[in-house]
Amino acid sequence: MATFLSISLIFIFFFISQIESEPLDQTVKTFIFRIDRFSKPSIFQSHYHWYTSEFADPPQILHVYDTVFHGFSATLSPDQVASLSQHPAVLHVFEDRRRQLHTTRSPQFLGLRNQKGLWSESDYGSDVIVGVFDTGVWPERRSFSDRNLGPVPKRWRGVCETGVKFTARNCNKKVIGARFFIKGHEAAANAGGPITAINGSVEFRSPRDADGHGTHTASTAAGRYAFEASMSGYASGIAKGVAPKSRLAVYKVCWKDSGCFDSDILAAFDAAVNDGVDVISISIGGGDGISSPYYLDPIAIGSFGAVSHGVFVSASAGNDGPNGMSVTNLAPWLTTVGAGTIDRNFPAVVVLGDGRRLSGVSLYAGAPLKGKMYPLVYPGKSGMLSTSLCMENSLDPRQVRGKIVICDRGNNPRVAKGMVVKKAGGVGMILANGISNGEGLVGDAHLLPTAAVGADEGDAVKAYVSSTKTPSATIDFQGTVIGIKPAPVVASFSGRGPNGLNPEILKPDLIAPGVNILAAWTDAVGPTGLDADNRKTEFNILSGTSMAAPHVSGAAALLKSAHPDWSPAVIRSAMMTTAGITNNQNKTMTDEATGNPSTPYDLGAGHLNLDRAMDPGLVYDITGEDYVRFLCSVGYGPRVIQVITRSPPKCPGKKTSPGNLNYPSIAALFPTSSAGPSSKTFIRTVTNVGQPNAVYRPMIEAPKGVKVTVKPSKLVFTEAVKKRSYLVTVAVDRSNIVLGESGGVFGALYWSDGKQHVVRSPIVVTQMDPL
Repeated sequence: MATFLSISLIFIFFFISQIESEPLDQTVKTFIFRIDRFSKPSIFQSHYHWYTSEFADPPQILHVYDTVFHGFSATLSPDQVASLSQHPAVLHVFEDRRRQLHTTRSPQFLGLRNQKGLWSESDYGSDVIVGVFDTGVWPERRSFSDRNLGPVPKRWRGVCETGVKFTARNCNKKVIGARFFIKGHEAAANAGGPITAINGSVEFRSPRDADGHGTHTASTAAGRYAFEASMSGYASGIAKGVAPKSRLAVYKVCWKDSGCFDSDILAAFDAAVNDGVDVISISIGGGDGISSPYYLDPIAIGSFGAVSHGVFVSASAGNDGPNGMSVTNLAPWLTTVGAGTIDRNFPAVVVLGDGRRLSGVSLYAGAPLKGKMYPLVYPGKSGMLSTSLCMENSLDPRQVRGKIVICDRGNNPRVAKGMVVKKAGGVGMILANGISNGEGLVGDAHLLPTAAVGADEGDAVKAYVSSTKTPSATIDFQGTVIGIKPAPVVASFSGRGPNGLNPEILKPDLIAPGVNILAAWTDAVGPTGLDADNRKTEFNILSGTSMAAPHVSGAAALLKSAHPDWSPAVIRSAMMTTAGITNNQNKTMTDEATGNPSTPYDLGAGHLNLDRAMDPGLVYDITGEDYVRFLCSVGYGPRVIQVITRSPPKCPGKKTSPGNLNYPSIAALFPTSSAGPSSKTFIRTVTNVGQPNAVYRPMIEAPKGVKVTVKPSKLVFTEAVKKRSYLVTVAVDRSNIVLGESGGVFGALYWSDGKQHVVRSPIVVTQMDPL
């Protein structure tokens, strides 16, 4: 024991002396240390004592993680980190990174009905706890009333943290807990650079929401019924979340104007699982179009720990579509959600001086133009990019005063362009999509009369300006229209596949409503979020995969309430295999960006359909050991896998294929070389959660140029036999296969019991060299 103690004290002296000897001019940054928890010497009471004794001084340590992740985050110099990285207990170190938010009628559109179906079967999600990682909450909103709710679930172990304008009374039987995480943000601000300290005049050092995004996502997932709801008269009706009786736990990890830091997000995962949440909703991603490997991605790491504890995690797919391979949050244990439209729109018609009428959308609620024609100008004719985009201080008031101004979409926020036009004296704006946005439109609560138009209409109005000496226009705002067809349509901005890390796992998993969604809003800012917008609104209408993910979070709460024994993978499977692929015209769903039929790279398994998800028939379950085998199959070594899993992994002696993870979709990846294999076989195991005695037979919709065979030819279930496995062989005819624009061909496998259950899995076949 004496010898061991002497060695340990030498380690302590060495590392403390390393820290104390660092030069003062070194840049200090925040780093996250993944520690092998089994290496803790027994002389230390806790991991915290070990970390503060052997790795860093207490003031340098920001968070200690001990539930979904083992380790700590600390502010250190690069040289200190390089030295500490050599310690045998350190599995990995990564620098703290900033992430961005992925920024009613939708419950009915998902198939939810009063008095029957999943709402009544689950008692509207009563007693299920949904944790929302976002910008906080505005607790006074009607959406967060606890009227007629029962007591807080006894298993809840969380707290209601107080702070600026947030007291213990702001929590109730609906918002049962609230926390805020700021240490990572403050460390980045103290280190200098682009991040500044919290501005107390526009932000709250508490769980209170100064941005609005968190209030919106929380109420989308689990908001209570709010009658006579609207956003300045738009989308009027009864506002409600997907799981109206579910309880909310709020974790403020994102801060107004400065984003969200990995170290704080990881701390929130740790806290949420300890607190006892059942579902986590996270509408956050990298925002740079680049997906980090799982072992460098705290969202992937934190969610693995959460799922290992039985917590369902729903994450947004990102807003970098329609570009291919733009989907984010790719870990297979996450449920990754893209965005679609609903059958409601807010039309605004641009009327040109020659009588043409061009369709657009708008949420402008101020004084209408009343049909008056105004001169029309396109500053972008000058060839200057800043003026075409209507950037700050780019417009000449002499050119735009008293006119309607055409601005190109991109670079700066859409609502900010309108403010630039207004400051320069313009009376209105036509916001024109470029080719990258196609015909995808979202409404905004602009401060001046504005219509957003698609790329085709944008080209038409610009051509009109160029061909006419005295171009003129007006905008006719037509309010709210319900029953829009076709719907749903895949939103043009929604992140698209293939999966940029492991194409064998189809991402996104599915889509949900994410365009023009009405939900609760903060009182701290106006509906545009601009500093100059002093309007107050109880509800706001937003678009993004940020809005889609909480729909799935709420759906998971309903399914968890109706089926308490279902695992996170089973809940996802139920959603995916019952998802819809047709619109309300009974035709194949289309892509908003192109108008073409959508593919699994656009919508995953399809659009969420809760009318069917409650009773899926067969489900695909996945265990923690399955995920470990998957990580082994993609080439991760034991120490790297332990960064994610917390425990040392046991990889099988024979390497398996990533495509054999028991996922509800099948993605067959073939090399571009003709010398490569021309067939692959996948194994899947299904569990019967329907009638005990059932026989399922396959139906195959083979991709063009591909042969798909399934063995056995039927799956027989009894009261004693609830699980069955089958093999799917995918063979490509290289001389006949014609890959689409997205690089793949698509089909599906259906298992039917001949009665009420049809279990669908998309099949994707692509030729691609390993990433």
